[in-house]
Amino acid sequence: MPPPDRYRVDAPDLGIWFANEIQKQIDDMAAHGIKFAGLLVDSIFSSDGVLPGPAGFLKPALDAVHANGGIFIADEVQPGFARTGDSFWGFARHGIVPDVVTLGKPMGNGIPVSGLLAKADVLAAFSDEIPYFNTFGGNPVSMAAAQAVLRVIREEKLQEHSLIVGEKLRQELARLADRHECVGDVRGAGLFIGFELVSDRAAKTPDKTLALDVIERLRAELVLASVALPYGNVLKLRPLLAFQEQDIDWLVGSLDKVLSAVR
Repeated sequence: MPPPDRYRVDAPDLGIWFANEIQKQIDDMAAHGIKFAGLLVDSIFSSDGVLPGPAGFLKPALDAVHANGGIFIADEVQPGFARTGDSFWGFARHGIVPDVVTLGKPMGNGIPVSGLLAKADVLAAFSDEIPYFNTFGGNPVSMAAAQAVLRVIREEKLQEHSLIVGEKLRQELARLADRHECVGDVRGAGLFIGFELVSDRAAKTPDKTLALDVIERLRAELVLASVALPYGNVLKLRPLLAFQEQDIDWLVGSLDKVLSAVR
């Protein structure tokens, strides 16, 4: 399905538009004799260019999935664990309850650990029919790391921190658009930001070459970033949750310096 890109999609209601796109694909599968099983989404669509959309826009998508007998799977590997600021989980920002939630990387802060949460009836439909086991179902070291991460997030109020510092960072990044014509859009939630570069702002033409040049030059400024699909022109800015307000000038200043150099 095409991603729910509010920067490019001209629709009065992004949620309804996305639900309609889901229905088109379900109908196409049915026409080819393929039974619909479910929808898996990263609730901030990070690999699609960081597309937070308006809070709540995923509700019609969940309704469409359930209306067609499928399950809604929320992938929280990137938007989870307080990063988006509005809520602890990315899906909660949309006021929905998924049928399955997948968890990973951030819950161990570098220590290998992942998780799977599911509604009881969904899990029973799987486990009652299929013998399932894990060679390593867990170990004390990984569990201790995950507990420590949760404790730090709670005690240091990192969700609130992500919301406040992320908003200030987005405001400063948006100001770069006034000085650099190549900045097409700045979007995000909490400390998860997409910084889109274009060759033509009016036409919103993606500039992948520029984006790749920028991330290489940023590395010399000790700023590590990556680019996101589908066009490869969006910088994914996801600083550590320990990122502080005083770090904003350093990050934005480095980006300003690099954009001036490539221009």
